[in-house]
Amino acid sequence: MRIAFFDTKPYDKASFDKYGKEQGIEFKYYETKLNEDTVELASGYDGVCVFVNDTVNAAVIDRLCDLNVKLVALRCAGFNNVDMKHAFGRIHVVRVPAYSPYAVAEHTMALLLTSIRRIHKAYIRTRDFNFSLAGMTGFDLHGKIVGIIGTGKIGRVFLDICRGFGMKVLAYDKFPVKELDNGDTVKYVSLDELFVNSDIISLHCPLTEDTYHLIDNEAIEKCKKGVVILNTSRGALIDAEALLAGIKSRKVGAACLDVYEEESEFFFEDFSGHILEDDTLARLISMPNVIVTSHQAFLTEEALSNIAQTTVNNIYDALVNGQCANELCYRCGNTEDCKDGKCF
Repeated sequence: MRIAFFDTKPYDKASFDKYGKEQGIEFKYYETKLNEDTVELASGYDGVCVFVNDTVNAAVIDRLCDLNVKLVALRCAGFNNVDMKHAFGRIHVVRVPAYSPYAVAEHTMALLLTSIRRIHKAYIRTRDFNFSLAGMTGFDLHGKIVGIIGTGKIGRVFLDICRGFGMKVLAYDKFPVKELDNGDTVKYVSLDELFVNSDIISLHCPLTEDTYHLIDNEAIEKCKKGVVILNTSRGALIDAEALLAGIKSRKVGAACLDVYEEESEFFFEDFSGHILEDDTLARLISMPNVIVTSHQAFLTEEALSNIAQTTVNNIYDALVNGQCANELCYRCGNTEDCKDGKCF
């Protein structure tokens, strides 16, 4: 089996080569992203392996089918970059539904602690032998109310971390996990109640039509003054212009972002010697109460191994066994893995 691997980074190869060799899968690594201009590189391959910023729209799917490519293997959980409706019945799409949820949840808490305890600023100061504590006052997490939107595997791990700090949790999920709600330190509430009462809001939900710009001007207006907003899920869950306005008006006290809605042109690349053309992103980064990391929450050794192993197994199951438990199916609602394996 031969797979064209797009948007390759140096840290991808070791794990994929290891697990690919075990299953007889040969990867051809391309640094370029998959899109309408690069899809021809998939000619002669059984499938393509793509990441969050690759484009798998209708035109790309059509051309993949023309090239007799049978499989799109996502090495990530999200699939908002794939036109699932157009893919249905034409090409198999598989994903990695879970990979070390601890990686993302721990990174989320790292961002929060860095922000509220001014660790990033302290690091810069002491490098210049400046040991002043002026402007470095933070606040305790103990006793604070954190609103967690999305209580899947990552959201639940983050919830457990927050409880370890003595925080109270307000949770929202379209499909709540009933046993999580103890009526005291963890409660499921409506979105409006979460916005109104949370000191900190953390996003751990997928990007769908319902969650697009979940955090917008209206949502921010409902929040407490000084609310801290965390997003390590999908960039377009937040309206970046609304967030910027909320920060400027002092309604939002801090923002910690590992994702950004227009990140595909910038994240994972080095623009240090160039002028950043995205004015909104540049303004967010310039804010003293905003921390931006470049979609790195997943980047641990454990997660990379999990992703590679699951992706390789998905490819083998789909192409050799003809059925994969992690296949996505538009008929199943575009948000769940295929229940019956009969998408074709």
